[in-house]
Amino acid sequence: MSKIISDATPLIYLAKIGRLDLLKRTFGEVIISEEVKREVIDEGKRLKEMDAYLVEKEIKEGWIKISNVKELIDVPIKLEKGEISTLSLAKNLGAREVLIDEAPARAASEILGLTPRGTIFILLKALKIKEITFDEFLELLDKLLKEGFRLREEVCLEAIEIAKKIAQPS
Repeated sequence: MSKIISDATPLIYLAKIGRLDLLKRTFGEVIISEEVKREVIDEGKRLKEMDAYLVEKEIKEGWIKISNVKELIDVPIKLEKGEISTLSLAKNLGAREVLIDEAPARAASEILGLTPRGTIFILLKALKIKEITFDEFLELLDKLLKEGFRLREEVCLEAIEIAKKIAQPS
């Protein structure tokens, strides 16, 4: 297993659907910036969001780690502070992949030579390593959408097609 640098959205939505464990099972270690911690936990607690407490619990367990980072990146795309800190952290640590969902941040990660991965990637990877079944994949995808996770219809359909291929016995 490897480690991955994560932005706020994947943590928030995996916690909302009760499946933060999939991040641990697929990567083992997740590193977030102090800014992402503020966004997910501090702001989440202020808003009384249950997901904030769930992510905080996993930080205390030690597999989600917080790292300070100097903001280094300079890209011609307007990004949120958490996204900038996530991409800066990935570059500082020499990571190749970054867990980030928002389209502008995904574009910026590619400009910086990083491979953007998203929340749906985690579900697909969990399916591939048999942590979940195809039916569970569909159920989790549905839960994400019901929680307000934004996903274009064509991306959703493509993810289901990929999941079908993964789930088919060889």
